[in-house]
This record gives sequence, structure tokens and C-alpha cells, in this order.
Amino acid sequence: MTSKAIILIGGPSKGTRFRPLSLDIPKLLFPVAGKPMIYHHIEACSKVPSMKEILLIGFFKEEQLKDFIQQTSKQLNVPIRYINEEKVLGTAGGLYHFRDIILSSDNPESIFVLHSDVCCSFPLEELQQFHQKYKRHCTIMGTQVAKEYANQYGCLVRDENTAELLHFAEKPETFVSSLINCGVYCFSPSFFDVMGKTMVDLRASNVNINSDYPEITRNRNLETLRLEQDIFVPLAGTGTISVFPYQGFWRQIKNAGSSVYCQELYLNHYAKTKPEILKKGDNIIGNVIIDPSAEVDPTAIIGPDVYIGPNVKVGKGVRIIHSIVLDSTIIKDHACVIYSILGWSSEVGLWTRVEGIPNYTPFLYSQEKRKGITIFGSGAQANGEIIVRNCIVMPHKQLDRSYSNEIIL
Repeated sequence: MTSKAIILIGGPSKGTRFRPLSLDIPKLLFPVAGKPMIYHHIEACSKVPSMKEILLIGFFKEEQLKDFIQQTSKQLNVPIRYINEEKVLGTAGGLYHFRDIILSSDNPESIFVLHSDVCCSFPLEELQQFHQKYKRHCTIMGTQVAKEYANQYGCLVRDENTAELLHFAEKPETFVSSLINCGVYCFSPSFFDVMGKTMVDLRASNVNINSDYPEITRNRNLETLRLEQDIFVPLAGTGTISVFPYQGFWRQIKNAGSSVYCQELYLNHYAKTKPEILKKGDNIIGNVIIDPSAEVDPTAIIGPDVYIGPNVKVGKGVRIIHSIVLDSTIIKDHACVIYSILGWSSEVGLWTRVEGIPNYTPFLYSQEKRKGITIFGSGAQANGEIIVRNCIVMPHKQLDRSYSNEIIL
């Protein structure tokens, strides 16, 4: 058996909710638990024994991803190729448009499709085995969430005896099911034929195809289609799709702040699967990753759930909790950083407190505006002896007084 994987990465215009961090780096390369967000997907794909190639489909400029692809391909010993959409095709449109490239060479029997903005353990071998067992054209990985949050996602109704997808509703207004779509799929090659027929039927039915993104033209072009709303919805109940029940952790990384919560999930996972990458020491609490090039004073207390990147300098008596500290940042003596992201080459002054207000509810968009991760864009600086609480600070902004609940331009 041979397998391929497709990771749908979108493009720059879909990173607006990730600002100000996506001003410096494509969202998919932002570090979560010490690795670029999409690295976790690729690593999981590389562990599938039958994996022959990983394809990234999106509309970033190729040079933005070239170095990462080369380094990761070499490190994980798996071929990785980027396919650049010259125009926005939609998730289904892109897959169908490039079907010949996907199916060429190796004749893959299983094709994994993953959205780049999800965080989970990616049990791809289990998903593949489940897909082979039920022998349908497509298998969706689904997970249970609390009933009150389910309508924020694509809701699945599954036949518990046959595992068939009976109904699919994308962000329904009323409760449909607490089983939601994880954004991880396994296809058989035959699913491309099913997609093609569904696209033709959709155009013939004169259905108006709407879009969540303004850059996608609202027309009935066969290529500009979304996988979930325009393909899965009409195919539900036709015997075409199975649902694989996933029991592990899962969350979407829709905005910059959510990367802190996803980091916590990955670090908990690493504590069980590869504890050797976690830092140990008398000044370390819980799960922490510290780059070897970082300088952390032994009197600083770090953790739980912290990543400290390359060339960071952490002074005496500093306290860091539930945070991401990016390359070349300086945190001066006795500062405190809690539930925050400090962008590249930023600075926190003496005795300064930078604090976010955690919001662990799994909403795509926070319903509580007073709660959020504090984010410093690259080069932002906070002077000594101030408090910055629940704020987003634009790049290279210098703060000379305390702020609370503001976007600081």
C-alpha cells in the first residue's frame, strides 16, 4: 500500500486573524511548542509507513516556504512538495484541480487531507485502518465537544452501527450534534470522481455558492468550492463517507492567542510521547521547552507550558507562565510574563508585568472580549515598572505607561 498526504495551507489573506504575528511570518510557520505549526502535521504524516509524498497546497509565494520545506524534508526523510494555487480555488476546488498531480506516480491507495490550522495527535494510521475497514470513498475524523460549543464547528451525525455520515451541518444555528469535524480526512482515489460528479450536480442545481472569504468570487465556477459545505453536505447520507471517532485532544488555531492553548496540548502530549525534549531543572515547573541558545538566569522560574526560543535572554528573578517567547527577546530582571506571546526581538523591562487573561472555552472566536492572550508584535518594547494586561501591541511600539484591554497601534 502507498499513501500521500495533502495539507491545505491557504494563503496570506487568510492570516488576518493571526496578526500582528503573521505580519512577520506565514501563519503556518509560527512556532507552537517549539516547532512551526505545520511541522506537527508533517511529522505525523512522515510516520505513516506507506507515506510516499507530502503535498502542501496554498497560495503563499513559494520563496516564503522554500527553506522550511527543504529543511523539514531532510530532517524527517520524506519528500515534500509545494503546489501554488495561481488563484484561490477553495479547499475542494484546489484538491480537484490538482488531482492528476496528487494521483501521479506511486498510485496512492490512501490520501490524507489535513487542514493546517488544527492541533491534535494526528492518529493517521488508525484513521487509515478505519477507512480500509469500511471501504467508503472518504473518512472524516470527528471528535466530541460540549453541546454548547458544537455549533461553532461542522457538526456530524453518524450511524453508530455502520459509521456512515448521515448528516453534515456547517456551524448550524440550532443544535445538531456534539460530534464535530476535526478537519482531518482519508480519501480513496475514487473520491475525486465523486467530487467531480458532485460539482457538476451542484452547478446544475443553480445553488448559490457563498464564501467565508471575500477574495473568493461568489459564482458557480466548478473550481472555487469548499470541501465541507459544498461537497460533504450533499454527500451525507449517500453511503459515500464514514466518520472515524477520535478520542484525543483537538483544537483549532484560528487566531494568534489560540496558539498558547494549543502549545499546552502539544506539551502535555510530548510529556507522554517524547519527554526527552522537555527541559528539566530546579527552576522548571511542568512542561517547558527552552532552546539551547537561550540564556535563562537560574533564579528565573519558568513554567508550566512555556516555550523560550533561540537567543532569548531571561534575567534574574523573572517568572514566565503559559507563554511563548520568540527569538532574540529580552526579559529583564524581576519581570513577569503570564499567558502572553512575546514576538521576535521584543523587550520587557525591569519589574514589568505582561499578562493575558486565559479563556479556555473552545470557541472559534472569543465570546468574552475581556479575556485574551497578550501579544507583542516583533520589536515591541515595554518600559520598566509598568503593567500590560490583555493587550495586543503592534510591532516596534514602545510602551512607557501601563495599558489594559487595548489594541496598541
